[in-house]
Amino acid sequence: MSQMGTVEDEVDDEDDAARKHLTFNLGNEIYALPISCVTEIVGRQDITYIPDVPHYVRGVINLRGRVIPVIDVRLRFGQMEREYDSRTCTIVVDVGGVCVGLIVDSVKEVLNIEDHQIEEPPGIAVGAGSGYMSGIGKLDGEVTIILEPSQVLGQDSFDGFM
Repeated sequence: MSQMGTVEDEVDDEDDAARKHLTFNLGNEIYALPISCVTEIVGRQDITYIPDVPHYVRGVINLRGRVIPVIDVRLRFGQMEREYDSRTCTIVVDVGGVCVGLIVDSVKEVLNIEDHQIEEPPGIAVGAGSGYMSGIGKLDGEVTIILEPSQVLGQDSFDGFM
């Protein structure tokens, strides 16, 4: 009987982990990433410029001896560039064994987003940016754009230094 309880607990833990999302801001908008792909959050880092990469790839950082490419998420989404400040963070994600830093305006919190709180992206979202979304979360009257990490990374952008 206790073994059955343990299995159920593991399933519950997996379900709970699948609902957890790290939320962050870009301007007034709230975005979320599955916590399962987030390895850490770091403050501003010195970025080494890398020539001949897409404009949203800001370069690389040295994170405890590991060189990691960084993307400015604002630029990736076609938003206006913004000067980095004390709230600017880099969210380090691991997607399929590829580690990349995502520069965001600020990190908010980790939230549980239940299935019933998520809707499909709207049908009007047919532009290039619509591929970044896996859903729209409705939490306490706020809209949270849930991102598909592999699409945000744009794997083709890192050919040559990954």
